Amino acid sequence: MQFEDIPGVGPKTAAALEELDDAERALKDGDVAALSRSPEISDGRATAVARGVIRKRHNDDSNFLATRRAREIYQDVLALLRDRAITEYATKRLATLYPTASSTRIEEARAFVTAATTTEIPIDDTIQETLSGVEPLTTPTISRIRDRCIATSDPERYAKADDVFPEVSVEVVEDTRELAELARSYSTVIALDERFAGIDIEGDVQIHPDAIDTPNKIVPERVLQYFATNRDRILAAVKVHEQTNLDPPCSVSKLRDVLKKVDTDGTVVGDAELTRLTTAVADLDAAVSTAESVANDRLREAIQQRDVTIEGTDFLSLVEQGARVDSLFGRELNDEYDSAVAAAREHLIEAIELRPSEADFAERAFPTDPTFPVEHESSVISRLRTELTTARDRKAAQRKREVADELTTLQQPVQKLVRAVLELDVERAIAKFAHDFECTMPTFIDDTEIPDQTGNTNRDTPDTAADSPQSEINSSSEAKHITDSDGSLIRGFNISGGRSPLLDVEFSAVEAIDYRVSGVTLLSGVNSGGKTSTLDLVALIAILAHMGLPVPADNVRLERFSELHYYAKTQGTLDAGAFESTLRDFRELADGASNRLVLVDELESITEPGASAKIVAGILEALEDQSATAVFVSHLADEIREAADFSVAVDGIEAVGLEDGELIVNRSPIKGRLARSTPELIVEKLADSDGSESQFYHRLLQKF
Repeated sequence: MQFEDIPGVGPKTAAALEELDDAERALKDGDVAALSRSPEISDGRATAVARGVIRKRHNDDSNFLATRRAREIYQDVLALLRDRAITEYATKRLATLYPTASSTRIEEARAFVTAATTTEIPIDDTIQETLSGVEPLTTPTISRIRDRCIATSDPERYAKADDVFPEVSVEVVEDTRELAELARSYSTVIALDERFAGIDIEGDVQIHPDAIDTPNKIVPERVLQYFATNRDRILAAVKVHEQTNLDPPCSVSKLRDVLKKVDTDGTVVGDAELTRLTTAVADLDAAVSTAESVANDRLREAIQQRDVTIEGTDFLSLVEQGARVDSLFGRELNDEYDSAVAAAREHLIEAIELRPSEADFAERAFPTDPTFPVEHESSVISRLRTELTTARDRKAAQRKREVADELTTLQQPVQKLVRAVLELDVERAIAKFAHDFECTMPTFIDDTEIPDQTGNTNRDTPDTAADSPQSEINSSSEAKHITDSDGSLIRGFNISGGRSPLLDVEFSAVEAIDYRVSGVTLLSGVNSGGKTSTLDLVALIAILAHMGLPVPADNVRLERFSELHYYAKTQGTLDAGAFESTLRDFRELADGASNRLVLVDELESITEPGASAKIVAGILEALEDQSATAVFVSHLADEIREAADFSVAVDGIEAVGLEDGELIVNRSPIKGRLARSTPELIVEKLADSDGSESQFYHRLLQKF
């Protein structure tokens, strides 16, 4: 893969990707966590790169989120999804989901989501604790290995080996003599050249021409440390596999058994002979010291219990012959000395479990000639230490290779096993989102559903979700109608039972709304009646649908929009400069692509009401000409309709009354109705109880 071919990836990021071990796999899988392991790539950058790969795959150059408010709603969507992820991997991976106009990308995401929401994934807390222990596997850095080196006489091969084996010394040798010198300095020398085969060199010299292609055989510590470092993550992933219906790519019982052979520091455990040799080397000095004590304690006791008498003539004769006191000691206590030394040798053999082939060292470790106190022969013990250490290292190397061979065959399956669990968490988060917010998959209106000149469509199933009669829809062009002759949706959106999870109340308390729009529509309603919340819901559903995700509604049909333009309410009247900038934004909107969704919240607040109505009317005319779907929230619906050169549809969020000073509101917009204002409702309430002679409130009510 040419990294710079990815949209948004320049030379610096491409170079950082080159340094990653599994960049291509991470890019293909959207593994943001793996991409962000590079110190040169932040989480945000990694997400952008992963999206770039998706965009390249689908030839997707769309910019669906066209305004800041649209992007804010998208971030809210991501937050809802991420709150349901357990692993950091899933939290990052979910960010690769983005809204788009690309039909192939949407369908790809929908397929993934459908699999996630139809698979029996536990979305309760049963696997949450286990999932929290699963993380992407890491490749640990191996410390410098000083007991072996790699040798070659080929400079080119030297360069390759030096690159492949950074933890081992790589040396250039010219001849057998230099190879022999290395063998005296290292426990093991791995020669890469076949020309050294068959040469008799003292030391452990191994000929491995294929060493560069089989690095784990030369440095088994790599795979051992890999599994030691990732042990807890692997075992957590295994447990998740056992708790779910995931099919593991390897035998989990075999995996557990092999993992038991590696300690947390990467050393091989569980081999009796290696344990014996390791313990023998570690305990040798203490065992020798104790053996000396055993011998000396026995002799001391024997001496204390014996009365030794030497006649003067015998003593004089021994001295004249040059005998030492040891000789006198040996003559009198020879048997006791032999017994004491035998006990010392036996203790040494038993203490460090010497094999018969090693017991000879114990025999020679203590002098045969009587002496007191008994002391070991240091040269013999030194030799024994060397023998045990060499045997230990040889056995450790053998076991490392054997266990590493077993683990190497499991390395790729384990990576798949862990990635499957991490992806399960991504799916689980989506499934939990769909469950928590009672979501359903939306239906997109295909291009084939747009009527031909006769008004016929090739749609098989009519949309039965439309609630209002066609006569309520005001539009200037038949081709732009939301419905055809049977009342079915052909443009815009139709939301049935939609509930927004973005409101600051429990989701169960959110009132469901129905709303459908095509063409250009004004949305009227009382203050605090839910107009802005309705826009937020429409934006939320559009974003989720174009991400390929389920939406919080009973039923949704919508057009595949090219862009979402959502303009939030402006706080206060704009100054001249800001007003001009806003008009420039809408000029670009008017000149843009067709089939966009435009949501605008009280644009009239940008300037004086009279001018605002004319400006909004002009914008609506441009959007109508483009076949855009637009909802403009406004308190100036009458004024805008008067200023517009086409019949503008008006919907209303009705307040049906007042109770204890609080509005009673029907949150679902009513098609073709201008909502009554809060003042009108208050005047009406007062008029109902107005018994005055002047009928003041009745006269006020007639002004509305």
